[in-house]
Order: sequence, then structure tokens, then C-alpha cells
Amino acid sequence: MKRRTFLAAAAGTVCGICAGKPRFAYGMARPLKQPKETFKISLAEWSIHKRLMGQEEPKLTNLDFALTARSHDIDAIEYVNTFFNGKTDTTYMAEVKKRAGDYGVESRLIMCDGEGQVGDPDDSKRAQTVENHHKWVDAAKYLGCFAIRVNAYSEGSYEEQMKLAADGLRRIGEYAAKQDIVVMVENHGKLSSDPNWLVGVIKQADLPNVGTLPDFGNFPEEVDRYEAVKQFMPYARAVSAKSLDFDENGNETTIDYPRMLKIVVDAGYHSFVGIEYGGKRLNEHEGIMATKLLLDRILEQMSV
Repeated sequence: MKRRTFLAAAAGTVCGICAGKPRFAYGMARPLKQPKETFKISLAEWSIHKRLMGQEEPKLTNLDFALTARSHDIDAIEYVNTFFNGKTDTTYMAEVKKRAGDYGVESRLIMCDGEGQVGDPDDSKRAQTVENHHKWVDAAKYLGCFAIRVNAYSEGSYEEQMKLAADGLRRIGEYAAKQDIVVMVENHGKLSSDPNWLVGVIKQADLPNVGTLPDFGNFPEEVDRYEAVKQFMPYARAVSAKSLDFDENGNETTIDYPRMLKIVVDAGYHSFVGIEYGGKRLNEHEGIMATKLLLDRILEQMSV
């Protein structure tokens, strides 16, 4: 797809907010018919982080997320806890839930950052981190999500960090299990981007509601991202489609998307793949649309 063609297609979707009601362009593509053996598309809130932080227009808040997804013709969303700005009271959470319901958008999960190190070597700090995640498990349950995502950060030797992270993760998982909530770990830097280490953590945590959230990005150069995602997939409960930039044909320039999605589907995963655009050249609306167009094209190819 030539750049001007892509921009014209992207412009067909309205991402603005008008009187609290969605605005749709007549030319918006209809959702594809998907066979059972493919995947579905969701939107990660990080894809609009610049607008949420006031760095890009139009400025948005967490309450605008459901409408933003709907205006991009996306039916499911993945929240980021930091954009709740510490608000987990009943009144605020009821409004978040209402917005999702109003726009027919499914709340899938909450990505949790800034709540401490799950594998902190200090026992009291690790216990506090576990406690800090309880409110997000509760929030996920209230919003109708199936899961939260945590970070498996720690300190010490390779083996010590694995043991400590598994301990903290297990304790969060035990609390979450009481509410039928899944706890996932993303490859999100440090040792969590080492597939052998993270799989070891999941195995040591040893709970049926604890798994991985493979991200197509977040790998150092020395790690083969395709082999790493293969290792993560047996434990995957969600998948994150990281995107940074696109060429004139609409292909992501850093990741072989058809190859990556084949790995995902071949592993027997047919649930949501979350768009997580984080590039600089395209604005967030363009980046989300470019990623969705690419995923739609791959879905079509898989349907043949």
C-alpha cells in the first residue's frame, strides 16, 4: 500500500470525541468474517499514551479509551493501570465500565506497572508488591476483564531472581484465582525478555491461572524474537502486537508479522492479539490504523 493510499484509509476512521457519542465514517471497513483458526484484534491503551499524556492531539483521558477503540472499529480493549491515575473508587470504575458497555467494547485485561518488583529480594517489599496488585485484580474483575499483566522484575543472580519472581507471581496468582482472574507476565525488559528465564519463572510459579503475554517486541538484539515467542506460546493467555513503523506496502519494518502470527496461530492460540503501536513517525491514529490494516490483511490471507 502506497503511503497516500494508507493515509486516505486511515483518515476514514474518526478518533475524535464529539458530545460523548461515537462518530463513524461511512467508508469504514466492516469486521472480517474470521474462521475459528485465526485470531481476533484488540487495542492496548499504550497505543494512545501520547494523547493520554497530552503530548499529541486530541488529548484524551482513560474514559475516552473505549470510544477511541470503537472509532477504530476495534471491539476489545486492554487497559494500562497508570492511566487510571490512581482512581479505583466505585464511582470512577462504574463510569469506565459504563463507557465500555455504551460502545460495545469488551474489556480484556489491565496491564499493571509501577507497583513494585514482583521478585523484590526484600521479603517485606515483595509482600507489599503482591498487596499492591490486589486492587488491580479487583478492578479487572469489576470491569469484566479476564486478566491482569504484571512485570517479573527482581535483583540478584539469575537463579535467585527466578525463584523470587516466581514466589511473588505465585502469591498474586493465588489471590487472583479466588476471583477467576488470570495473571500474565510480559517480556518487558531485564530478565523477563530472556525466554528461558521467563518460562522458568512460569513453571516455578506452577499455577493454572499464571501464564505469559508474549510481546512481538521488547527483545534485545541477541534474542531471536521468533524462537522466543515460540517458547512463550504454550503458556500464552494474551498476545501483544508491538508495532513501530511501516513501509510503503504497509508491512511493519522491524517484525515479520505474517511469520509471527503464524507462530501464534500454529500454537493453537485463537484469541485476541492486542495492537500496541509505539512508533514516532506516524501519529497514534495512523499507527493504530496501519497495524490494524496489516492484521486484517493477514487474517484475510489465513482465511484463504
